[in-house]
Amino acid sequence: MFPSQWHYLQSSKSAYGHSRSLRQSGSALVIGIFVITVMFLMATALLKVLEDADEQVNIEVWGTRAFAAANSGADRALAELLPLDNTPALCANVSSSWDIGNENPTLVGFHRCSIELICDDSNIIGSTTLYRISSTATCQTGNCTVNDGNCLRVSRQVEVEARG
Repeated sequence: MFPSQWHYLQSSKSAYGHSRSLRQSGSALVIGIFVITVMFLMATALLKVLEDADEQVNIEVWGTRAFAAANSGADRALAELLPLDNTPALCANVSSSWDIGNENPTLVGFHRCSIELICDDSNIIGSTTLYRISSTATCQTGNCTVNDGNCLRVSRQVEVEARG
């Protein structure tokens, strides 16, 4: 060994005779474990955010289905209330409910949806009767008969008015 290298090795040893690089390898291990732990916590938080976003998309999709079903229910009630054959308009002609998902299996978007219809003809101005139709659609998925956390139920309501 050259004398200049000997001086370098002697100066890098601690008071216990160990080199500094051996002492620092232990602290690098602790820092490594800390970084891995922080990365794990960040990954867990990211998974939770993605799970919440997925649930919100499901609620929005089922809400859109329920809204479309409520609109369809209002359209059906109007067709029953005011038929094209000039039959007198009567709220008694309007169905009170419509199981749109089971009655029409070809309507793929409305499975597990049901509609409640209310027709109100109590508002009369002069000789004109004002009709108010309320259509409430409820769409659900999962097992909603028991409270096991797998049920998603969404309801939307549409009201329309007509004169006859």
